[in-house]
Amino acid sequence: MSRKLPPLNAVRAFEAAARLKSVSKAADELNVTQGAVSHQVKALEDWAQIDLLKRDGRGIALTEPGERYAAALRPALDQIDLATRRLLASDPRKGWLTVSTMPSFAAKFLVPRLPAFRAGHPEIDVWLSTWWNLSDDPDLSAFTDSDVDLAILYGHGGWNNVTATPILDEELFPVCSPAYLAQHPLPAPAALAQATLLHDEMRQDWRLWLRAAGVEGVDPDRGPGFDDSALLIQAAIAGMGVALGRSALVKADLDAGLLVAPFALKLPAEMSYYLVSRPGTENLPKIKAFRDWLIEAARS
Repeated sequence: MSRKLPPLNAVRAFEAAARLKSVSKAADELNVTQGAVSHQVKALEDWAQIDLLKRDGRGIALTEPGERYAAALRPALDQIDLATRRLLASDPRKGWLTVSTMPSFAAKFLVPRLPAFRAGHPEIDVWLSTWWNLSDDPDLSAFTDSDVDLAILYGHGGWNNVTATPILDEELFPVCSPAYLAQHPLPAPAALAQATLLHDEMRQDWRLWLRAAGVEGVDPDRGPGFDDSALLIQAAIAGMGVALGRSALVKADLDAGLLVAPFALKLPAEMSYYLVSRPGTENLPKIKAFRDWLIEAARS
């Protein structure tokens, strides 16, 4: 049986306008003019001989058939998008390379260095994903069952059913903004008793650093907290207090003078960063290219 398919460009225009509730926003997303979107939607309505949008001077709204059609189109277009990504990624030498990692590592370490990878491998398009959380998935089944090519994880290693390559160790040490240090002098670690301590999800690390520094009388649990280390670093840059920085994430801000390290003591972190791939894929050209580049970037 032959398929009853509408003009696909018109479908894309209508779905975008319906999802965004705006012709202008749909035009921006599709990189066309507002007139082109309106023309395509009208062409779809003429083809179906059904009104899909209610138009007035203030914007757009969906008719009842338009609501039903838009709701059905969205997952269908998502499936086409996914199938297309898989097709493009099927070439082992080029195409999409999907990398999943933590938002903090992506923002503070990986993204600033990705232009160098792009310059050396213009044939590989990196798709960076930060939504995926593996903290509650010790067997990494979500990774092995997904379409993600590589994951950069922070942990002790030893995961089953994957190939994990250590790429980066790090050290922990207090950091703050120069302005905060000028207003709240820290001549010795004991002075942290009068400072505002900032925390991320690894709250126990402050306790470990204070113990290594031989400091008593400082409550390691007090102070504001953030669920992402990049937010923690930004709070320190803004002068909110003293954060326990991770060398991999604060180096650029230290080099730029946005942060300073008031003490010499650096505590080796108990966990490291690993690049994780599925067994049998680690030597695919695009995966090997990214792994070799990332190891070299971490060393430098």
